[in-house]
Amino acid sequence: MKENICTVIGVIGGFFAAIVGGWDSALITLVVFMAVDFVTGFVSATMGKSKHSSTGKLSSKAGWVGLAKKFCVVLMVVVAVRIDILLGTTYIRDATCIGFCVNELLSIVENASLMGIPFPEAIKKAIDVLQKKAGRVNSEAEDILEELEDDDNGDSET
Repeated sequence: MKENICTVIGVIGGFFAAIVGGWDSALITLVVFMAVDFVTGFVSATMGKSKHSSTGKLSSKAGWVGLAKKFCVVLMVVVAVRIDILLGTTYIRDATCIGFCVNELLSIVENASLMGIPFPEAIKKAIDVLQKKAGRVNSEAEDILEELEDDDNGDSET
């Protein structure tokens, strides 16, 4: 019985890892940031300082909406993996993970500030670096897409 349960869990975990492009540092960081954001949002709501409900207190609807958004973020990573596979690249998924990590990090900082927790200058600098890195990767992706469009239109020199 124990082997069957472990096998089922392994198959489900392997399937999940495969559709999100592997269980690497980018995805682990995104999942950790999503969990920290959810917890800090929950704590700020228990303190009555949430920006996601009219009263500032806990709201099951706001919680479910937050979880649904996080699920959609994972779906966007799946889409990015499939785009990478179609284009034969490896960076669109990474750029997607980095972009969503920046978004989650900003939300974590916002939740912490709502709770009255000061955040270190190093976090501000890390957010700036991540935003620049995400922008650089995204501009590279745009350049590649423009090259592909030129090739499709017969403008290529090859």
